Amino acid sequence: MSMAPAPRWLWGAVGLAATGAAAVALGVPPTLWLLADAVWLSLLLLDLLGTRAGPGSASGEIVGERQAPSAFSVGRVLPVRYRWRTTGSAPRRIEVRERFPALLGGGAPIRTIDLVPGTPVDERLDLMPVRRGVSEGGPVAVRIHGRLGLGWRQVTLAMPWAVTVFPSLLGVALRALPTQAARRREAGLRQLRRPGEGRLFEGLREWVSGDDTRIIDWKATARRGKPIARQYEDERRQQVLIVIDAGRLLAAEIDGRARLESVIDAALHLAHAALEHDDNVGMMVFADTVQCFVPPARGRGALRAVLGALASVEGRLVEPDYPAAFRYLATRNRKRALTVLFTDVIDRTASEALVAQTASLRPRHLPLAVTLRDPALESRATERPADVAAAYERAAAEELLAARGEALAEMRQRGVLVLDVAPAAASEAVVARYHQLKRRGML
Repeated sequence: MSMAPAPRWLWGAVGLAATGAAAVALGVPPTLWLLADAVWLSLLLLDLLGTRAGPGSASGEIVGERQAPSAFSVGRVLPVRYRWRTTGSAPRRIEVRERFPALLGGGAPIRTIDLVPGTPVDERLDLMPVRRGVSEGGPVAVRIHGRLGLGWRQVTLAMPWAVTVFPSLLGVALRALPTQAARRREAGLRQLRRPGEGRLFEGLREWVSGDDTRIIDWKATARRGKPIARQYEDERRQQVLIVIDAGRLLAAEIDGRARLESVIDAALHLAHAALEHDDNVGMMVFADTVQCFVPPARGRGALRAVLGALASVEGRLVEPDYPAAFRYLATRNRKRALTVLFTDVIDRTASEALVAQTASLRPRHLPLAVTLRDPALESRATERPADVAAAYERAAAEELLAARGEALAEMRQRGVLVLDVAPAAASEAVVARYHQLKRRGML
């Protein structure tokens, strides 16, 4: 708690000092201006005493409450509401000085509020997050002005504020519109019961020429004396595991935006698309260690868990530990899943561990590696060099792209599906590939 004179009193004191200096120069007795100084100082003390807290009050009889959304979303404006009141018997004028969490911009305007006893004052601030993440807000400083406006007393109100900012949900919301869902159904993206395929046992039937011999049930065949086949139908709910490599390869920026942010947007769109089809969705984020793991689940709770995990993802300038991450994943999920790995490759040698570990998911799982191209590198490899230095840069870029292509080809040869896209197109491309795999019954 602190007390201080207001600018109004300071300007008055400057005026009295100038008047006193002039009086001394003119030979006027100093008694009058010394008396004026004493009166001016007494008024300040009286004004400051008027701001003192009542008995048992540590905040100067000022009570503040904040009502904030449980979570924010990048690109969306949400209101934060305050309610201020005084428990004293006299009106109060207060100045509120607050510093918002860094995710919400940090600085906040100074607000002046007039309080009347028995009448609370409501305040609304519309805030838009500047980036995703998790952070906390600090205490709120309140300056209580005296009735004469000559001084103020500052108190601190403990108003803890934990802020969570989710990735942008604008694109996801558009995909959830009824017209979009109807178009997807018309395109054949509904769950169909297809006898004879899938992995969910439905019953037995007589085997006919042309059927796969692997579906013959030999025990039933022995009992009935004729070939009997097992009949299956598509499982209505598969598992989709989203695995994000938050190591150094995705921490780099393209056109001022971290590649990891494009990955997070694509992962969120994929999770939403999978949950629309009633699939179970889980997620793992790793770098040199596993940062988080969300077990596969379905429904709103699963989307909420994925959103919470994506909000706290941070890229790290470290080499990812692929063997440890895939061992961790293997111990926590044994059911067949479409495992979508968001990462990147440099060349065949540097990405040897990535290629080997991703290929190890076969045949239990269906691995899909989503790699992000570097448009700047591709542009450098195709532009005409203007000098010798530019020629060397083009040659280096061509060599990197060729090595990267070899690494991706190696992954495809080992049975890994590869989706190599530009960061800006990652969301649409990965959702389209998921829909394609669903139509083909590959999950």
